[in-house]
Amino acid sequence: MAITQEEFSVLSGWKQWTDAQNMLYHHISEQAFQLLKDRRKKIATLKTEGQWIKRQQEVKKILMDIVGPFPEKNPLNPKIMGIIKKNGYRLEKIIYESRPDFYVTACLFIPDGLTSKAPVILNPIGHSDDGFRGQLYQTVILNFVKKGFVVLTYDPISQGERLQYFDPEKGRSRIGWSTCEHSYMGTQCFLSGNSFARYRLWDGIRAIDYLAIRDEVDINRIGVNGISGGGTLTTYISAFDDRVYASAPECYITGFRRLLESIGPQDAEQNLYHGIANSIDHADLLEIRAPKPILIMSTTRDFFSIQGARETYEEVKNAYRAFGKEENLSMTEDDAPHDSTRKNREAMYAFFQKHLNNQGNFFDEEVEFLTAEELKITETGQISTSLGGKTVFDFNSAETKKLIDNLEDLRKNLFNHLQNVKCSAKKLSGYIHPDRASKSVFMGRYQHEGYSIERYVIEGEGKCAIPLVLAIPNDGKKHPAMIYIHPNGKSSGSEEIELLAKKGFAVAVPDLTGFGETGGLYTEESAYSPWYGVWFGSIQIARSILAIQAGDIVRVVRFLESRDDVDYSDISAIAYKEACPALLHSAVFEDAIKNVTLIEPLISYRSVVMNRYYRTSLIPAMVAGALTAYDLPDLMACLAPRKLKMINITDQNKEKANHELIEKELGIVRSAYANLLDNLLIEDCEGKSYIEKILV
Repeated sequence: MAITQEEFSVLSGWKQWTDAQNMLYHHISEQAFQLLKDRRKKIATLKTEGQWIKRQQEVKKILMDIVGPFPEKNPLNPKIMGIIKKNGYRLEKIIYESRPDFYVTACLFIPDGLTSKAPVILNPIGHSDDGFRGQLYQTVILNFVKKGFVVLTYDPISQGERLQYFDPEKGRSRIGWSTCEHSYMGTQCFLSGNSFARYRLWDGIRAIDYLAIRDEVDINRIGVNGISGGGTLTTYISAFDDRVYASAPECYITGFRRLLESIGPQDAEQNLYHGIANSIDHADLLEIRAPKPILIMSTTRDFFSIQGARETYEEVKNAYRAFGKEENLSMTEDDAPHDSTRKNREAMYAFFQKHLNNQGNFFDEEVEFLTAEELKITETGQISTSLGGKTVFDFNSAETKKLIDNLEDLRKNLFNHLQNVKCSAKKLSGYIHPDRASKSVFMGRYQHEGYSIERYVIEGEGKCAIPLVLAIPNDGKKHPAMIYIHPNGKSSGSEEIELLAKKGFAVAVPDLTGFGETGGLYTEESAYSPWYGVWFGSIQIARSILAIQAGDIVRVVRFLESRDDVDYSDISAIAYKEACPALLHSAVFEDAIKNVTLIEPLISYRSVVMNRYYRTSLIPAMVAGALTAYDLPDLMACLAPRKLKMINITDQNKEKANHELIEKELGIVRSAYANLLDNLLIEDCEGKSYIEKILV
């Protein structure tokens, strides 16, 4: 009788694990909470202006380290693509280059009748497909204009006329709407140790550079306001560019604890590389500006927790109090969902009128909306089909090539390089080696002809649990062990597990944290991968999903070593698909794993970053920053002289890698095994079961 689904279901019926599918998320969150608690203790000691200035200097350095470095400022090469005159103002349609050949579409609104330089509002907009053309954004922009402000608004990356993956035939992005593109590109940036926020932020800084050359603008009276994703940009631009005098982020500010407790990490630019690990919370992005004026704009039913916004406001107020400028910090709330409301807008108009010295009425007035055609800047409505130019992918892949070239140089001294790789992989992945054998809970046994199925729960990292099935022969002898790992869960390999047990192996089949019973929510391929939030959360705390899973594998090794019916000197492991990188890391960190078999493994992180498209289901298998020091082939090489089998190697699209790619990527592996050819198998498996290859 084959192994049944019931036998693979280990956690079912236990109230302790009724939320097992969110186990990984909760574990990452708990670590973040501790880091944030440590930060709060540090902040609580700040009492004087001098102490806060020192903290500001520390935060500025941290932010530059994890977001920068920024490129040199190239010529903006601004072009006015058209001018429209309306009642009370004129509109200039502009394109500038924030980086060479990286075009930004923008509109400058200039009130009629200016007799002197006017205050200006930079208005980065939220995550809307049509950019600043929506009526909500026009309401804000045109009200500012009515009140005598110059306003510059622009299309953020992946919005309006700046889609990075535009499909001319379908008239939309090949990836999905704006946040999908952001996180898709952001994943590639993170692999190279960069934050996607840098690209988004730089567009805004260069927008201020453009304002500085406009005769109509008083550069000493700059305000920034945006809602939602525009609130993120408002916060970032205001924190990084000292030219911003007054700032009003809307429907964004909360605190990371409340964010993690509620909707979780958002798209890539809202997560800074190792941000929480470096004691950065939302409050820091505001405190760094003290004592310059800030208005926090919130709604009580926003998915960005109002409780977090209030707590952040109370903390930031301490900084302003120390500077003797408590009146420069204010907060407005309205009882509404994630939206701009009349009450909040009027509070904002009054705020900027006061602090940018431009008095007048603060009422939200009706405006005459411009049409989408009037606000179209390029001939085709998309930069990619009008001007071409470069994309975020182009810039990130160019930076990554430098990292890869450096890796190639390091590989020339193979021995020293591989020793360094072992250390770098531990540090960059955030691996924590289990310091003791984990306790286990026996969950019952099923008898089969010639072998039995035993079920266990092994203590994982923190409060995590590792559900495990052990298929073991009934002959009372010691058996070689095989750890069998599948990203789709334990039951995915039932036939192979049974065959291995009948061949005399003790087969340990765990669900690594995030897979199977502990993460079935995360198995699908989708435009906005459900893995994003979990992975981004792990990056914030300077860890990775993969590192937690690598620790799980070592715990399974310790479990096997504790058994009298297992030959602990003969432990092998098999992993499939997205689980392969976790096994690779684990085997490099744990010598007790004697033989490694990778089935349909990803060939390299380089392939993900250096190609425009990849499969998002690979995200849990990635390590942010890895390419600064190593790639998957380096880990493969580290396994020599142990036996390594790789069957049906795949590329970044999970398609079978061609011979040319394999030879290009795995040169270091062949070098490491040059005198051990019998211990390395790289092969296609056409028309044969994988198990035949495993048992070779």
